[in-house]
Amino acid sequence: MDARSVMLNELAQGLRPVAQGVDWFEGLSAVEQFEVLRDLAGFCLQARATGEDGLLSVQRAGIRPTHTPAVLITQGQSFSQQLAKIINLPQEERIKAFRLLVALLGVADERRRARFCAHGCSHPWHRLGPSAGAEAAT
Repeated sequence: MDARSVMLNELAQGLRPVAQGVDWFEGLSAVEQFEVLRDLAGFCLQARATGEDGLLSVQRAGIRPTHTPAVLITQGQSFSQQLAKIINLPQEERIKAFRLLVALLGVADERRRARFCAHGCSHPWHRLGPSAGAEAAT
């Protein structure tokens, strides 16, 4: 796993504080921010996130249900289309989108881990520890 993937998974698993992730995200260029959001959306799909995960994700992200990313994740026909809209939001919405997608990944991954990985798995992102990615993510 690359440093970015480690950072995002550590944030989603609560191994790093979200505030640290937001600081890191804010320090990225606009292009890198888009890439991070794109990666997060892909991880969410891989973890089998669903529209039903949206409400809990909004609560975990600490954003208002009326913020654009929150509205998009909790409404709409196609979940993957809603994710595409979220990652393409304007610059002023990116921090909220980042917080939401990290939370969504956390919700989906918790369910997937409990359902499919409870007795062990080969996913490297499930073997991260509090210090496993500290050097790689800095």
